[in-house]
Amino acid sequence: MTHAVSRVGARRLRPQLIALAAATLCAAAQAQEAAKPAPVSPEVKELEAVVVTGTARREGVRKLEAGFSITTATEEQIKQAAPTSTADILKTVPGVFVETSGGQAGANIRVRGFPTPGDGPYSTFQLNGAPLYHLPTLSFFEHSQLFRLDDTIDRMEVLRGGPSPIFGSGQPGVTVNFIQKDGRNPEAGLRVTTGTGNLKRVDGVYAGKLSDQWNVMVGGFWRESDGVRDTQFPADSGGQASVMLSRKLDNGSLQLYARALRDRNAFFTAIPVVGGTDGKSVSSYPGFNALKDYFYGNELRNIVLETGRATGRTLPNGRPEIQRSTVTKDLADGRGADVQTYGANLDTRLGDWTLTNKLSHTTGDTPTYALFSGANPQTLSSYIASQVAAANGDAAVVAAAGRAAVTGAATFANGGGAVAGSTPVIVNGMWAVDKALRSTSNETRLSREIAPGNNLTVGLYLAGYSSHDVWTLGQAQLMTVQPHARLIDVQLDNGVSASRNGYVTPPFSFNLDASYSGNTRAFFIADEWQLNKELRVDLGARRETQRITGSIANVSNGDLDADPTTLYNNNLAYFNGTHTLIDSKLTRNSFTGGANYAFSREFSAFVRVNKGHRMPDFDVLRGRGANESRDSVEDITQYEIGLKTATKLYSAFLTAYANKLTNSQTQQFTNAGNVVLRPNSKATGIEFELALRPAYGFEIAATGNVQDAKYKDFQQYSGNRVERAPKFQARLTPSWQTQTGFGQLRAFATYSHVGERFADQTNTLKLPAYRTLDAGAVFSMDNGLEVRLTGTNLTNKIGLTEGNFRVPGQGVGQDGVFLARPLFGRAYELSVGFQF
Repeated sequence: MTHAVSRVGARRLRPQLIALAAATLCAAAQAQEAAKPAPVSPEVKELEAVVVTGTARREGVRKLEAGFSITTATEEQIKQAAPTSTADILKTVPGVFVETSGGQAGANIRVRGFPTPGDGPYSTFQLNGAPLYHLPTLSFFEHSQLFRLDDTIDRMEVLRGGPSPIFGSGQPGVTVNFIQKDGRNPEAGLRVTTGTGNLKRVDGVYAGKLSDQWNVMVGGFWRESDGVRDTQFPADSGGQASVMLSRKLDNGSLQLYARALRDRNAFFTAIPVVGGTDGKSVSSYPGFNALKDYFYGNELRNIVLETGRATGRTLPNGRPEIQRSTVTKDLADGRGADVQTYGANLDTRLGDWTLTNKLSHTTGDTPTYALFSGANPQTLSSYIASQVAAANGDAAVVAAAGRAAVTGAATFANGGGAVAGSTPVIVNGMWAVDKALRSTSNETRLSREIAPGNNLTVGLYLAGYSSHDVWTLGQAQLMTVQPHARLIDVQLDNGVSASRNGYVTPPFSFNLDASYSGNTRAFFIADEWQLNKELRVDLGARRETQRITGSIANVSNGDLDADPTTLYNNNLAYFNGTHTLIDSKLTRNSFTGGANYAFSREFSAFVRVNKGHRMPDFDVLRGRGANESRDSVEDITQYEIGLKTATKLYSAFLTAYANKLTNSQTQQFTNAGNVVLRPNSKATGIEFELALRPAYGFEIAATGNVQDAKYKDFQQYSGNRVERAPKFQARLTPSWQTQTGFGQLRAFATYSHVGERFADQTNTLKLPAYRTLDAGAVFSMDNGLEVRLTGTNLTNKIGLTEGNFRVPGQGVGQDGVFLARPLFGRAYELSVGFQF
């Protein structure tokens, strides 16, 4: 079964969103005009900000009094950051390095130097305090794929380390909690956006009273764009719709919410670039603009991959008979999502106890259909020579052809004649991944004051989750190194076909048909004691049990058409009729302890230690090493000390941290197949969030971190720097606002610096440091009209976020050419909105 996000699905969502916008306008027309609240000064916001993520209290805790590191952002701060995707908003969080150069989905999220080749194993996204999916990551999946930013979001809270291993899904890295508007603050708005890549987007939201007892929020967006990179087809198409019902109870509150996302997003990987002789600069490959070009085009858009299943019968030559089939996909569907999320939050009192319950359910499909880069480019003559050698080295091929090959000829697969031997070519993988996900979680907490100033919380977290995966990986096409690449076919002079419609012998071939299910049960207890006016301490512990079962269809590699003279499918994967079963049950304990000392209402300090873990997920259990007799569990220990202060003139949040990871669970599909590694690492660092307000309306903000992350006791890589973890990164954001006769004008800019990094654990290829400039302005008029203009990467900087993921250890090739994934080029967005 194919789990894809189709154009038909996108069209189904579009009328819903148009109706939603109309409903918003009608509701706004009927609503009475409410008085606008007086603007709150930045220092008051810092002093009085209350966070609910990471604390046992249902009422939350003042940000300045929290004994852990947490970053917050309002709706306006999120918009001002001009995120290019959901994950991109994490660039504002110190200690987090996010790579979003792949597009709207499929980000790589790195936390405090934790080692990971990709995706987001140390980040969990929550909606209204509940995880969108219990497991933080799977192969070809991370949480931002399930969620898009829109005008229904009230604020964001990002907890780093702290008590997070105790609560919820037990994430030891970062917990990103998006909190929706609930209707208590009336508003209605409609916004239209256009921009680079022929962007067309409509956002709408309405929040207000539904009845005397209930409040409602409805909202969403629809968007279509060709993207910053030219693909010759829509790169992003789809939308999202949300509804929230909330009711105030006699002793608490009730929230019911639903959210549907149907989106198609092209996914981008590495392209050829040219490194400077100084090793500190990079430029575009000749004829291939690193800022806006890509291999995709109409010729590559639709892929047809060969696969098969063994029939159980044997051919006369002794080989198994294979029933052939094909998998057809549209690369425009890319790394999209067709998911629905439902939830219910209850806060109430039961006598002296406070009851909090968060229930969430997510279900849907998250496919990945994309080009995955291969080895460095070469000339066509060099490639033909390699195929001649491969064919002549196989006795069965020579025997079937009748003689050895001497040379070969190449033609364009879709017309256009012969291809010159000097033409630069590349072999890129064409992969298809279908993934059907389901996750239900429920967290129940009971709290009460057991002594003056002493609050005890006990809780139970339950989760059930599953995934059905159907993959066709490793198949590859030979193409020219140019935008909108041309496919090439190669025929050897002895009649051997080295390719078919551009498909050639791949570096590896792997298929998967697997069904997994898991459940997690965790008991936790937390005690918070206000010893005196200044000092508060807290302790917490968690005992978690995970059970995972699964069935995996085994594969073999062989000649799918039983014809040795067709090299391109002589060693492809097929399902051989046998299965491997998974049955894993593990139990682990976690704990945290911390203290916060308030020197004054404006200044406090905290210390914290926690010890958490990362249980093996479906893919870790599937791909565990042959020498692993036990299921792998990753242990993570963290230490933190921090200072927090906020005054009218300045605010500062500083955190020093140290962490140690043992037995990290990493695996990646390279040209050599699935590589499983279990690195150990240590990291130390300092995170900072600073703001200076020297004059009314003017603020200079700075965020970032300095860190040293290295592998320890990890084969030949001990002492190497953790891959793609910059030693230094920072963002400097000056902003200015003033009141005019028509409304408020605000202007802002962000200068970002990302330090040099190594592309992988071998520390062979160094990715240069880069600097970018973003800017924008917002004019919020008194009549409700708002005009917003933002620009990203205004200097068109070629900044590399990753190297050649498929060939670890590969450095710079001939003439300084290597494969890497750059930032998107300069892009603008202009939106016009109206608040009713």
